[in-house]
Amino acid sequence: MKRILVPVDFSKEAKVAAKVAARIAKLTNSDIYLLHMLELPSGVIDSGNFGGTSNAPTSLLFVKRAHEKFVRFKKQHFLSGINVIEIVQFNKAFEGILEETEKQNIDLIVMGSKGVSGIEEILIGSNTEKVVRRSDVPVLVVKEAPDDFKIDDIVFASNFNIENRNTFQKIIDFATFFDANLHLLKVNTIHNFETTKKSSELIRAFVNEFDIGNHTLNIYNDITVEKGILNFSNDIGADIIAINTHGRRGLAHLFNGSIGEDIANKALKPVITFKLVK
Repeated sequence: MKRILVPVDFSKEAKVAAKVAARIAKLTNSDIYLLHMLELPSGVIDSGNFGGTSNAPTSLLFVKRAHEKFVRFKKQHFLSGINVIEIVQFNKAFEGILEETEKQNIDLIVMGSKGVSGIEEILIGSNTEKVVRRSDVPVLVVKEAPDDFKIDDIVFASNFNIENRNTFQKIIDFATFFDANLHLLKVNTIHNFETTKKSSELIRAFVNEFDIGNHTLNIYNDITVEKGILNFSNDIGADIIAINTHGRRGLAHLFNGSIGEDIANKALKPVITFKLVK
């Protein structure tokens, strides 16, 4: 991991994302790319003629203001000692993020969120959700940035169907990079009950042929899948929750539509998503 992208709109959420990205950058000796997208109303500027004579005064004014904000943003103490590259682009937020990710060969995207309930709500109906669905690189979604942020324990929550295996090596690599313990979690609910024996066999079949390193196998019973994920993560003091997402259908379908119960804001952990590939 060498390049981390942080979309920045200079909000509180962007600061939280930058703070977490800075911590990861220091652990991995990575560069941070701060990306600010200028989404201007139609008619204010013609993006197809960006830099043209008629657009120059307007575009330069917006770019100048963005760079002035970056000057203040980059002075925050947590960015000290990190190579930070600022980028200002005219584009729709999620499209610009994806384009810049490919252009800069980004390894990880870190995004803030102001979702107030559960895992589904933090990802659905926002630019964050759009990036999560379409990004080919992992996306880390954060809501809080504790000073002691670390990555020692990662919960990988899954239904452990075979279709999820094609990103599992990436999750193992992420855990290995930080020398973290990987806790494999399957949540059983009353509406989707499975015996411990069957769940154990499913997980073991899933991980067969993978060299995982430090890991645990866990089966957890709860009212909903989402509550199970969050409660288990809190029980073991996990630092990050890792899940797969689908580019066409989003997150919830991977859990048979069972995610949706609201969770207290303070209980929500950082969530890193890995897009499933065909």
